[in-house]
Amino acid sequence: MKTTRNASRQKAIATGVLSLLLGLPVYSASFALNPSSDAFVTTGPSGNLSGNNYGGAGALDVAAPGLAKGEFQSVLQFDLSGARTSFDTQFGAGQWNIQSITLSLTATSPNNAIFNPSAAGQFGISWLQNDSWTEGTGNPNTPTAIGITYSSLPSFTSAGDESLGTFSFAGGTSGAATYTLSLTPGFLTDASAGNLVGFRLFAADNAVSYLFDSRSFGTTSARPLLTVVAVPEPAAVPLLAVGAALLVGAKRCRRKHQK
Repeated sequence: MKTTRNASRQKAIATGVLSLLLGLPVYSASFALNPSSDAFVTTGPSGNLSGNNYGGAGALDVAAPGLAKGEFQSVLQFDLSGARTSFDTQFGAGQWNIQSITLSLTATSPNNAIFNPSAAGQFGISWLQNDSWTEGTGNPNTPTAIGITYSSLPSFTSAGDESLGTFSFAGGTSGAATYTLSLTPGFLTDASAGNLVGFRLFAADNAVSYLFDSRSFGTTSARPLLTVVAVPEPAAVPLLAVGAALLVGAKRCRRKHQK
């Protein structure tokens, strides 16, 4: 009879601890980083700037085709190896899932004649399957032909690229905005593996002209920022709770035998 009562108590303790632990909020961790490479490319007013590289510029740009100064697109690349190491340390190797990824951009004024005036509109962000493009060192005042250009950009895009969403730009020349990216299969696999992750930003209407600070901008806080949020793998939480409950039960049992 006494053995039955002990078993019942241990079961009740285990159940109570399990319920308590399962009721706790899931812990999350975040990792933020600036680009390792970025550049804008442009056609220029008449296609005259298509072969120029602007990887060393202090700004990036997205502008619609047909605007007076031409179409602009931008590419950015982030090295997520540090994010993977950080999450492995906190949750255990591979015992986590990415919950969200956001990209923050800081608008700036078009202070060079190469750019179109800022204008509100829609722009798209896609994940680039090909990460082999080169940033280059050109800028609006001294462009180069070495590194990614508008003419070479198509060689780095493919049918395997994935749309991460279409977003709105309000048209300002200052202030930061944060965009939540869709966790598409290829993008999520790339990010979870801690690989280089590349994006292409492009106009999604015929009006947008969005100029924002690049990784080369002097103020660090205004540079593009990618923030990755991860949570423990779902299976790890129940296992932790069961282990804790069994440990409590075992300790109670040992105390009774010692009396």
